[in-house]
Amino acid sequence: MPEGLVYFVELMFGVGMFVNAALFIPQAVKIYRTREVGDLSILMFVGFNVVQIFSILHGYIHRDFILMAGFLLSLIFSGTITVLILLYDKKD
Repeated sequence: MPEGLVYFVELMFGVGMFVNAALFIPQAVKIYRTREVGDLSILMFVGFNVVQIFSILHGYIHRDFILMAGFLLSLIFSGTITVLILLYDKKD
């Protein structure tokens, strides 16, 4: 594979990892401002967190620091949503 193409793919992968993490931010801000979680699934966000933890560990094992950093940011933001769901879910 040409070196320029490899560099481009690596760059886009890194950008994609950070965009993936950033996509959680608007949801976290909305929950924080409204104090309402609607029908968000705690199970789904716990599942996201578990997958992200194992993805971070996979990145560590393979020394893929872009993967680790991207999934760490995703874990922080989806973890924030998970905590907010637990705080503001009014279902009994």
